[in-house]
Amino acid sequence: MLEQQRVPTAATVTHIDRCLSCLSCTSTCPSGVDYMHLIDHGRAYIQQHYSRPRPQRLLRAVLAGLLPYPRRFAAALWLGRCVAPLRGLLPDRGVLRSLRAMLQLATVARDPGRHVIGTPVQTPSGRVVFLRGCAEPVLAPGIQQAATRLLARMGVEVLEAPGQGCCGALVHHLGFEAQSLAFARANVAAWSRLIDAGGLDAILVTASGCGTSLKDYAHLLRNDPQWAEAAARVSALTRDICEFVAERGLPSVVERPPLTVAYHAACSLQHGQQVREPPRALLRAAGFTVCEPAQAHLCCGSAGVYNILQAELADALRRRKLDSLRALAPAVIASGNIGCLTQLGQGAPVPLLHTVELLDWATGGPQPAALRRVKLSCAGPAR
Repeated sequence: MLEQQRVPTAATVTHIDRCLSCLSCTSTCPSGVDYMHLIDHGRAYIQQHYSRPRPQRLLRAVLAGLLPYPRRFAAALWLGRCVAPLRGLLPDRGVLRSLRAMLQLATVARDPGRHVIGTPVQTPSGRVVFLRGCAEPVLAPGIQQAATRLLARMGVEVLEAPGQGCCGALVHHLGFEAQSLAFARANVAAWSRLIDAGGLDAILVTASGCGTSLKDYAHLLRNDPQWAEAAARVSALTRDICEFVAERGLPSVVERPPLTVAYHAACSLQHGQQVREPPRALLRAAGFTVCEPAQAHLCCGSAGVYNILQAELADALRRRKLDSLRALAPAVIASGNIGCLTQLGQGAPVPLLHTVELLDWATGGPQPAALRRVKLSCAGPAR
Protein backbone atom coordinates (compact mmCIF):
# COMPACT_ATOMS: atom_id res chain seq x y z
CA MET A 1 0.00 0.00 0.00
CA LEU A 2 2.71 2.49 0.98
CA GLU A 3 5.27 1.58 -1.65
CA GLN A 4 2.75 1.83 -4.48
CA GLN A 5 0.71 4.66 -2.91
CA ARG A 6 -2.44 2.61 -3.35
CA VAL A 7 -5.83 3.58 -2.02
CA PRO A 8 -6.25 1.46 1.14
CA THR A 9 -8.65 -1.44 0.84
CA ALA A 10 -11.10 -2.44 3.56
CA ALA A 11 -9.13 -5.66 4.12
CA THR A 12 -5.86 -3.77 4.60
CA VAL A 13 -7.46 -1.28 6.96
CA THR A 14 -8.97 -4.09 9.06
CA HIS A 15 -5.57 -5.75 9.29
CA ILE A 16 -3.83 -2.54 10.39
CA ASP A 17 -6.61 -1.67 12.83
CA ARG A 18 -6.12 -5.01 14.58
CA CYS A 19 -2.45 -4.27 15.31
CA LEU A 20 -1.93 -3.49 19.01
CA SER A 21 1.24 -1.46 18.48
CA CYS A 22 2.57 -3.43 21.46
CA LEU A 23 5.93 -3.48 19.65
CA SER A 24 6.79 -6.96 20.85
CA CYS A 25 7.79 -7.57 17.24
CA THR A 26 10.39 -4.80 17.55
CA SER A 27 11.93 -6.50 20.56
CA THR A 28 12.20 -9.85 18.76
CA CYS A 29 12.92 -8.87 15.13
CA PRO A 30 16.46 -9.99 14.23
CA SER A 31 16.63 -7.51 11.34
CA GLY A 32 15.90 -4.36 13.33
CA VAL A 33 12.78 -3.38 11.36
CA ASP A 34 11.53 0.02 12.55
CA TYR A 35 7.97 -1.19 12.91
CA MET A 36 6.85 1.55 15.31
CA HIS A 37 7.32 4.29 12.74
CA LEU A 38 6.09 2.08 9.92
CA ILE A 39 2.73 1.37 11.54
CA ASP A 40 2.29 5.02 12.56
CA HIS A 41 3.00 6.13 9.00
CA GLY A 42 0.53 3.55 7.71
CA ARG A 43 -2.21 4.76 10.04
CA ALA A 44 -1.71 8.38 9.03
CA TYR A 45 -1.81 7.33 5.38
CA ILE A 46 -5.07 5.43 5.94
CA GLN A 47 -6.58 8.43 7.71
CA GLN A 48 -5.79 10.60 4.68
CA HIS A 49 -6.73 8.19 1.90
CA TYR A 50 -9.49 5.94 3.21
CA SER A 51 -13.12 6.78 3.92
CA ARG A 52 -14.34 4.77 6.89
CA PRO A 53 -18.03 4.07 7.48
CA ARG A 54 -19.68 7.06 9.15
CA PRO A 55 -20.21 5.39 12.58
CA GLN A 56 -16.49 4.57 12.77
CA ARG A 57 -15.52 8.11 11.77
CA LEU A 58 -17.80 9.52 14.44
CA LEU A 59 -16.44 7.21 17.14
CA ARG A 60 -12.84 8.07 16.32
CA ALA A 61 -13.63 11.79 16.25
CA VAL A 62 -15.29 11.52 19.66
CA LEU A 63 -12.27 9.71 21.14
CA ALA A 64 -9.87 12.27 19.67
CA GLY A 65 -12.03 15.11 20.93
CA LEU A 66 -12.48 13.82 24.49
CA LEU A 67 -9.63 11.68 25.80
CA PRO A 68 -6.69 14.09 25.30
CA TYR A 69 -8.47 16.87 27.21
CA PRO A 70 -8.74 16.20 30.99
CA ARG A 71 -11.78 18.38 31.67
CA ARG A 72 -13.75 16.93 28.77
CA PHE A 73 -12.64 13.44 29.69
CA ALA A 74 -13.64 13.90 33.34
CA ALA A 75 -17.11 15.08 32.29
CA ALA A 76 -17.48 12.16 29.87
CA LEU A 77 -16.32 9.74 32.58
CA TRP A 78 -18.93 11.06 35.02
CA LEU A 79 -21.64 10.71 32.38
CA GLY A 80 -20.41 7.22 31.50
CA ARG A 81 -20.66 6.09 35.11
CA CYS A 82 -24.21 7.38 35.28
CA VAL A 83 -25.38 5.35 32.28
CA ALA A 84 -23.03 2.36 32.66
CA PRO A 85 -25.74 0.19 34.29
CA LEU A 86 -27.62 0.35 30.97
CA ARG A 87 -24.73 -0.93 28.87
CA GLY A 88 -26.19 -4.44 28.75
CA LEU A 89 -29.08 -3.10 26.69
CA LEU A 90 -26.75 -2.21 23.82
CA PRO A 91 -26.24 -4.79 21.04
CA ASP A 92 -22.80 -6.37 21.21
CA ARG A 93 -21.76 -5.60 17.64
CA GLY A 94 -20.14 -2.91 15.54
CA VAL A 95 -19.67 0.54 17.00
CA LEU A 96 -22.15 -0.28 19.77
CA ARG A 97 -19.71 -2.92 21.03
CA SER A 98 -17.14 -0.14 21.37
CA LEU A 99 -19.65 1.98 23.26
CA ARG A 100 -20.32 -0.93 25.63
CA ALA A 101 -16.56 -1.22 26.19
CA MET A 102 -16.30 2.51 26.95
CA LEU A 103 -19.07 2.28 29.55
CA GLN A 104 -17.43 -0.76 31.13
CA LEU A 105 -14.08 1.02 31.39
CA ALA A 106 -15.81 4.02 33.00
CA THR A 107 -16.66 1.82 35.98
CA VAL A 108 -13.03 0.81 36.59
CA ALA A 109 -11.60 4.28 37.30
CA ARG A 110 -9.48 4.54 40.43
CA ASP A 111 -10.24 6.58 43.56
CA PRO A 112 -10.52 10.27 42.65
CA GLY A 113 -8.19 12.78 44.23
CA ARG A 114 -6.77 16.23 43.86
CA HIS A 115 -4.05 16.56 41.25
CA VAL A 116 -1.03 18.15 42.97
CA ILE A 117 2.18 18.72 41.07
CA GLY A 118 4.92 21.15 42.00
CA THR A 119 6.80 20.85 45.31
CA PRO A 120 9.50 23.12 46.72
CA VAL A 121 12.49 21.30 48.21
CA GLN A 122 15.12 22.96 50.38
CA THR A 123 18.50 22.73 48.70
CA PRO A 124 17.27 20.48 45.87
CA SER A 125 19.64 18.00 44.31
CA GLY A 126 17.69 18.03 41.08
CA ARG A 127 14.89 19.73 39.17
CA VAL A 128 12.32 17.79 37.19
CA VAL A 129 8.94 18.26 35.60
CA PHE A 130 6.19 15.71 35.06
CA LEU A 131 4.24 15.18 31.91
CA ARG A 132 0.86 15.93 33.43
CA GLY A 133 -0.90 13.89 30.73
CA CYS A 134 -4.60 13.54 30.02
CA ALA A 135 -6.15 10.22 31.13
CA GLU A 136 -4.00 9.44 34.17
CA PRO A 137 -4.73 12.62 36.19
CA VAL A 138 -8.44 11.97 35.71
CA LEU A 139 -8.41 8.22 36.35
CA ALA A 140 -5.74 8.04 39.05
CA PRO A 141 -4.30 11.38 40.24
CA GLY A 142 -2.77 9.58 43.22
CA ILE A 143 -0.05 8.13 40.99
CA GLN A 144 1.74 11.43 40.41
CA GLN A 145 1.07 12.45 44.01
CA ALA A 146 2.96 9.34 45.13
CA ALA A 147 5.76 10.04 42.66
CA THR A 148 6.06 13.62 43.91
CA ARG A 149 6.35 12.48 47.54
CA LEU A 150 8.99 9.92 46.59
CA LEU A 151 11.02 12.51 44.71
CA ALA A 152 10.81 14.92 47.64
CA ARG A 153 12.48 12.28 49.84
CA MET A 154 15.18 12.06 47.19
CA GLY A 155 15.70 15.82 47.38
CA VAL A 156 14.35 16.37 43.87
CA GLU A 157 12.18 19.41 43.23
CA VAL A 158 9.14 18.99 41.00
CA LEU A 159 8.30 22.03 38.90
CA GLU A 160 5.08 22.98 37.17
CA ALA A 161 5.07 23.57 33.41
CA PRO A 162 2.17 25.80 32.29
CA GLY A 163 1.04 25.17 28.76
CA GLN A 164 1.73 21.45 28.57
CA GLY A 165 -0.98 18.93 27.75
CA CYS A 166 -1.56 15.49 26.25
CA CYS A 167 1.53 13.80 24.82
CA GLY A 168 -0.35 13.20 21.57
CA ALA A 169 -0.02 9.41 21.54
CA LEU A 170 -3.75 8.68 21.49
CA VAL A 171 -4.47 10.79 18.42
CA HIS A 172 -1.17 9.78 16.82
CA HIS A 173 -2.17 6.12 16.87
CA LEU A 174 -5.58 7.04 15.45
CA GLY A 175 -3.82 8.61 12.47
CA PHE A 176 -4.66 12.23 13.35
CA GLU A 177 -1.21 13.52 12.51
CA ALA A 178 -1.88 17.28 12.66
CA GLN A 179 -3.43 17.03 16.13
CA SER A 180 -0.55 14.90 17.36
CA LEU A 181 2.03 17.40 16.08
CA ALA A 182 0.17 20.28 17.76
CA PHE A 183 0.31 18.52 21.14
CA ALA A 184 4.01 17.75 20.68
CA ARG A 185 4.91 21.36 19.80
CA ALA A 186 2.95 22.73 22.77
CA ASN A 187 4.74 20.39 25.18
CA VAL A 188 8.16 21.09 23.72
CA ALA A 189 7.50 24.81 24.07
CA ALA A 190 6.36 24.48 27.70
CA TRP A 191 9.36 22.41 28.78
CA SER A 192 11.84 24.48 26.75
CA ARG A 193 10.87 27.54 28.80
CA LEU A 194 11.90 25.70 31.98
CA ILE A 195 15.06 24.34 30.40
CA ASP A 196 16.10 27.80 29.26
CA ALA A 197 15.14 29.41 32.59
CA GLY A 198 17.22 27.21 34.86
CA GLY A 199 17.66 23.77 33.40
CA LEU A 200 15.97 20.43 34.02
CA ASP A 201 17.48 17.16 35.08
CA ALA A 202 14.64 15.16 33.56
CA ILE A 203 11.13 15.20 32.14
CA LEU A 204 9.42 12.41 34.03
CA VAL A 205 6.55 10.22 32.89
CA THR A 206 4.38 7.96 35.05
CA ALA A 207 2.30 6.60 32.14
CA SER A 208 4.70 4.52 30.08
CA GLY A 209 2.58 4.80 26.94
CA CYS A 210 3.18 8.54 27.06
CA GLY A 211 6.87 8.03 27.75
CA THR A 212 7.31 6.14 24.50
CA SER A 213 5.71 9.05 22.69
CA LEU A 214 7.87 11.71 24.37
CA LYS A 215 11.06 9.81 23.66
CA ASP A 216 10.00 9.82 20.01
CA TYR A 217 9.46 13.59 19.75
CA ALA A 218 12.90 13.91 18.17
CA HIS A 219 11.75 11.69 15.31
CA LEU A 220 8.26 13.14 15.11
CA LEU A 221 9.52 16.72 14.68
CA ARG A 222 12.77 15.92 12.90
CA ASN A 223 11.72 17.71 9.70
CA ASP A 224 10.39 20.82 11.44
CA PRO A 225 13.19 23.42 11.38
CA GLN A 226 11.55 25.45 14.14
CA TRP A 227 11.12 22.58 16.60
CA ALA A 228 13.57 19.80 15.65
CA GLU A 229 16.42 20.85 17.96
CA ALA A 230 14.17 21.54 20.96
CA ALA A 231 12.29 18.27 20.41
CA ALA A 232 15.55 16.32 20.40
CA ARG A 233 16.48 17.99 23.68
CA VAL A 234 13.14 17.01 25.22
CA SER A 235 13.46 13.40 24.05
CA ALA A 236 16.94 13.17 25.54
CA LEU A 237 15.66 14.40 28.93
CA THR A 238 12.62 12.09 29.07
CA ARG A 239 12.72 9.31 31.65
CA ASP A 240 10.17 6.88 32.98
CA ILE A 241 9.77 7.47 36.72
CA CYS A 242 11.38 4.10 37.51
CA GLU A 243 14.31 4.86 35.22
CA PHE A 244 14.99 8.10 37.06
CA VAL A 245 14.62 6.65 40.57
CA ALA A 246 16.91 3.74 39.65
CA GLU A 247 19.54 6.17 38.35
CA ARG A 248 19.40 8.30 41.52
CA GLY A 249 18.90 5.53 44.05
CA LEU A 250 15.87 4.60 46.15
CA PRO A 251 15.53 6.44 49.51
CA SER A 252 15.75 4.52 52.77
CA VAL A 253 13.10 1.82 53.07
CA VAL A 254 10.91 1.59 56.17
CA GLU A 255 9.54 -1.66 57.55
CA ARG A 256 6.35 -2.75 55.83
CA PRO A 257 4.34 -6.00 55.77
CA PRO A 258 6.02 -8.36 53.27
CA LEU A 259 4.06 -8.62 50.05
CA THR A 260 4.26 -10.72 46.93
CA VAL A 261 3.93 -8.37 43.97
CA ALA A 262 3.10 -9.65 40.50
CA TYR A 263 4.77 -7.22 38.12
CA HIS A 264 3.00 -6.68 34.80
CA ALA A 265 5.45 -5.13 32.34
CA ALA A 266 3.59 -2.67 30.15
CA CYS A 267 4.37 -3.16 26.45
CA SER A 268 5.16 0.53 26.05
CA LEU A 269 7.83 0.22 28.74
CA GLN A 270 9.44 -3.14 27.95
CA HIS A 271 9.14 -2.94 24.15
CA GLY A 272 8.58 0.71 23.29
CA GLN A 273 11.24 2.08 25.63
CA GLN A 274 13.25 -1.10 26.24
CA VAL A 275 13.10 -0.43 30.00
CA ARG A 276 12.84 -3.82 31.68
CA GLU A 277 14.92 -4.27 34.83
CA PRO A 278 14.57 -0.94 36.76
CA PRO A 279 10.95 -1.45 37.95
CA ARG A 280 11.61 -5.00 39.11
CA ALA A 281 14.90 -4.10 40.77
CA LEU A 282 13.31 -1.16 42.62
CA LEU A 283 10.44 -3.28 43.92
CA ARG A 284 12.91 -5.85 45.23
CA ALA A 285 15.04 -3.13 46.80
CA ALA A 286 11.89 -1.83 48.50
CA GLY A 287 11.43 -5.20 50.20
CA PHE A 288 8.79 -6.78 48.01
CA THR A 289 8.90 -10.31 46.61
CA VAL A 290 8.52 -9.87 42.87
CA CYS A 291 7.15 -12.45 40.48
CA GLU A 292 6.25 -12.24 36.81
CA PRO A 293 3.56 -14.03 34.83
CA ALA A 294 4.23 -16.55 32.12
CA GLN A 295 4.63 -14.96 28.69
CA ALA A 296 5.26 -11.58 30.29
CA HIS A 297 6.10 -10.10 26.90
CA LEU A 298 2.49 -10.38 25.71
CA CYS A 299 0.01 -7.48 25.76
CA CYS A 300 -2.93 -7.12 28.15
CA GLY A 301 -5.07 -5.64 25.38
CA SER A 302 -5.21 -2.02 26.56
CA ALA A 303 -2.99 -0.44 23.88
CA GLY A 304 -4.31 3.11 24.02
CA VAL A 305 -7.88 2.94 22.75
CA TYR A 306 -7.53 -0.57 21.31
CA ASN A 307 -9.73 -1.91 24.11
CA ILE A 308 -12.48 0.36 22.79
CA LEU A 309 -12.00 0.01 19.04
CA GLN A 310 -11.20 -3.72 19.12
CA ALA A 311 -13.16 -4.67 22.22
CA GLU A 312 -13.57 -8.37 21.48
CA LEU A 313 -9.88 -9.01 20.83
CA ALA A 314 -8.86 -6.82 23.77
CA ASP A 315 -11.17 -8.73 26.10
CA ALA A 316 -9.59 -12.04 25.09
CA LEU A 317 -6.11 -10.62 25.70
CA ARG A 318 -7.18 -9.27 29.09
CA ARG A 319 -8.55 -12.63 30.20
CA ARG A 320 -5.35 -14.40 29.14
CA LYS A 321 -3.19 -11.91 31.02
CA LEU A 322 -5.34 -12.09 34.16
CA ASP A 323 -5.19 -15.89 34.10
CA SER A 324 -1.40 -15.78 34.06
CA LEU A 325 -1.31 -13.19 36.87
CA ARG A 326 -3.86 -15.08 38.95
CA ALA A 327 -1.69 -18.20 38.77
CA LEU A 328 1.00 -16.39 40.79
CA ALA A 329 -1.36 -15.84 43.76
CA PRO A 330 0.05 -12.38 44.47
CA ALA A 331 -1.10 -9.90 47.12
CA VAL A 332 -1.00 -7.05 44.61
CA ILE A 333 -0.40 -6.47 40.91
CA ALA A 334 1.90 -3.60 39.88
CA SER A 335 2.39 -1.94 36.54
CA GLY A 336 3.76 1.31 35.16
CA ASN A 337 0.95 2.36 32.84
CA ILE A 338 -2.53 3.68 33.59
CA GLY A 339 -3.94 1.96 30.50
CA CYS A 340 -2.84 -1.46 31.76
CA LEU A 341 -4.12 -0.76 35.27
CA THR A 342 -7.52 0.22 33.93
CA GLN A 343 -7.70 -2.71 31.53
CA LEU A 344 -6.70 -5.29 34.13
CA GLY A 345 -9.00 -3.69 36.66
CA GLN A 346 -11.85 -5.48 34.92
CA GLY A 347 -11.71 -8.73 36.86
CA ALA A 348 -8.40 -8.50 38.71
CA PRO A 349 -8.41 -10.79 41.79
CA VAL A 350 -6.23 -8.43 43.89
CA PRO A 351 -5.53 -4.67 44.07
CA LEU A 352 -3.70 -3.05 41.18
CA LEU A 353 -1.18 -0.30 41.86
CA HIS A 354 1.31 1.73 39.93
CA THR A 355 4.88 0.70 40.72
CA VAL A 356 5.66 4.14 42.12
CA GLU A 357 2.75 3.92 44.59
CA LEU A 358 4.39 0.87 46.15
CA LEU A 359 7.81 2.56 46.17
CA ASP A 360 6.33 5.63 47.85
CA TRP A 361 4.70 3.47 50.55
CA ALA A 362 7.88 1.48 51.11
CA THR A 363 9.92 4.64 51.69
CA GLY A 364 7.60 6.34 54.16
CA GLY A 365 4.54 7.36 52.19
CA PRO A 366 0.93 6.62 53.09
CA GLN A 367 -0.50 3.19 52.50
CA PRO A 368 -2.25 3.09 49.12
CA ALA A 369 -6.02 3.19 49.51
CA ALA A 370 -6.41 -0.05 47.56
CA LEU A 371 -4.34 -1.91 50.16
CA ARG A 372 -6.36 -0.60 53.10
CA ARG A 373 -9.32 -2.63 51.92
CA VAL A 374 -7.53 -6.00 51.84
CA LYS A 375 -5.77 -8.22 54.35
CA LEU A 376 -2.04 -8.09 53.72
CA SER A 377 -0.54 -11.56 53.55
CA CYS A 378 3.06 -12.64 53.89
CA ALA A 379 5.21 -12.98 50.84
CA GLY A 380 5.72 -16.31 49.19
CA PRO A 381 8.99 -17.70 47.86
CA ALA A 382 11.00 -15.40 45.62
CA ARG A 383 10.85 -16.12 41.91
